[in-house]
Amino acid sequence: MTEHLTKQDFLDKVFNYEQKKEWDYQGELPAIIDFYADWCGPCKMVAPVLEELSDEYEGKIKIFKIDTEAEQELAAVFGIRSIPSILFIPKNDKPQMAQGALPKDSLIQIIDDVLLKDSVNA
Repeated sequence: MTEHLTKQDFLDKVFNYEQKKEWDYQGELPAIIDFYADWCGPCKMVAPVLEELSDEYEGKIKIFKIDTEAEQELAAVFGIRSIPSILFIPKNDKPQMAQGALPKDSLIQIIDDVLLKDSVNA
């Protein structure tokens, strides 16, 4: 199940950029954050794919969604200029941003190669 984040959720669960300058991921599992808007056609194409992946990778990764219309400050902090923008957050590495509606096989490759590469059961 994907989880929608507000700014406060983001500060608590992902990264408190108000208190820390250096990236410091708060989560227990690697994560994907989908920056989207309700009016965005390509975002609507990505959403069901991310739902499928959240089921397929349950217990291995977290998938979050941020509505850029509702959470404009978060979108600004990450310099989101086009949507969908997808942020991949490995457990112990710097996050990586991808833009556009990525197909499922590309998302799986990034999950396996970037997010789960250090994982023992990958």
